[in-house]
Amino acid sequence: MSSPSASSNPLSSLAPKRKTKKKHFVQQKVEVFRASDPVLSVLMWGVNHSINDLSQVPVPVMLLPDDFKASTKIKVNNHLFNKENLPGQFKFKDYCPQVFRNLRERFGIEDQDYQVSLARSSPLKDEEGKCVGLLTSYDRTLVVKEISSEEVEEMHNILSAYHQHIVTCHGSTLLPQFLAMYRVTVESEDTYLLVMRNMFSHRLHVHRKYDLKGSLVSREASFKEKVKELPTYKDVDFRNNMQKVYVSDEEKEKIMDKLNRDIEFLVRMRITDYSLLLGIHDVERAEREEEEEMVSSLEEEEEDESDPAPAPGSTSPEGIAGYMNSFKPLGPGEFDPYVDVYAIQSAVGAPQREVYFMGLIDVLTQYDTKKKAAHAAKAVKHGAGAEISTVHPEQYAKRFREFITKIFA
Repeated sequence: MSSPSASSNPLSSLAPKRKTKKKHFVQQKVEVFRASDPVLSVLMWGVNHSINDLSQVPVPVMLLPDDFKASTKIKVNNHLFNKENLPGQFKFKDYCPQVFRNLRERFGIEDQDYQVSLARSSPLKDEEGKCVGLLTSYDRTLVVKEISSEEVEEMHNILSAYHQHIVTCHGSTLLPQFLAMYRVTVESEDTYLLVMRNMFSHRLHVHRKYDLKGSLVSREASFKEKVKELPTYKDVDFRNNMQKVYVSDEEKEKIMDKLNRDIEFLVRMRITDYSLLLGIHDVERAEREEEEEMVSSLEEEEEDESDPAPAPGSTSPEGIAGYMNSFKPLGPGEFDPYVDVYAIQSAVGAPQREVYFMGLIDVLTQYDTKKKAAHAAKAVKHGAGAEISTVHPEQYAKRFREFITKIFA
């Protein structure tokens, strides 16, 4: 990752600055991390610090209402340390630490593995999507997304109900798995970060990707998007490509049960404008690519007999992925369901051998006055009956559910 000023890095935020009340002045006592981006350096330092602190705090028997409003803040004056590694001064805020610890546990993620995934090595820019403000942990199991201060507020609004939903469905959901929320302050600029489980696989490449809302108005990938290495296609493209998802009847029933439960939750929360993210891994294409890589690496070895260095970003045996995959080697198209929780195998006898990754994204948009205004404007432009995306939550949910039912073969 290039080392720029805070204004040019993908995580710098122009979100409004918030005043914090209590500030603790400490000197840094743990390992100094090296990340070219100061915001990432502080994130890694903060994750390490907060997880270490949490490990000293007993797990409460039950969460209390105050836990959903709590936060821990730390301010560091770090002048004694090398400023190449960490900024001279920074602040780090961990929102609702007990709640997110409880959620991580319910999603089967150990705090030590979470800490290694985020703090052992710098997160990476999302190579496949090249999405601004979206990073993946170096072991590719977690996603770090920059969010606005409004989305922080929205997360606080739904967190208690979201936690209850996860308890009720025993962690079996297509919703994002929210694992932590932080604020990093560098040079008086606040960056708000949300950590989630990666919906795509840490080891199986996604060859095609769709963002589906169940609307056909302005829902086609632009020419600029389509020429990318991995474009994000939309509803119109899905229909035009005659794309289908080939899963067994049993798997389809499981998916729709989860989806219906999750959509009911989103309607109760007055949330709209969410999408189904669909990633498709083509097993046969992956096998061909693996063979080609093997041939090319053998040719390179013949030219240079010295031990090749591991590729940058190659999966380390540590972190969440390393811990789970250390038990048995996985073959082509195979995945560990404890890590790739959003993955589904194609049905036996399907036209192609594929693995699908399916999850709901962008679930922090409440149907507020801004959405109502957008709906009124679009209704004027396209007509009241047009399938536009900005409709009230019940209508959005009904249309979305009907569209998703039809994506299966």
